[in-house]
Amino acid sequence: MRTIENRTEDMIPNALNILLGITLVLAPWYLELSYDSAAARNAFLSGSAITVVALLALGRTYDWEECLNLALGLWAAMAPWALGFAETRGAMGVHVGVGLAVAALAAFELRRLYVSPQARSV
Repeated sequence: MRTIENRTEDMIPNALNILLGITLVLAPWYLELSYDSAAARNAFLSGSAITVVALLALGRTYDWEECLNLALGLWAAMAPWALGFAETRGAMGVHVGVGLAVAALAAFELRRLYVSPQARSV
């Protein structure tokens, strides 16, 4: 397991993931989705998980947190097709956009964990 102590500027990707997670959690309300739809349930669960994992990674980043956020981001991006709400354009757009952004930020953080001289194994 790799870890790195975050400096202030290193917290930006995790702060962005928090904002992206909150965006996904709020998506059912601003897209006026039915609360019992697959899109709304997935947005709430995926967004909450992304937010919690990103909050955990603010002070010190571990590789497992970033692997989990990478998986959550990829899930959010493919969920419209996996759960059958791809025809709902607004929900699909938010899921794909947020999911790919979360996955890209997590991949950036994983690269930092394995390349940075400040990172260490625990």
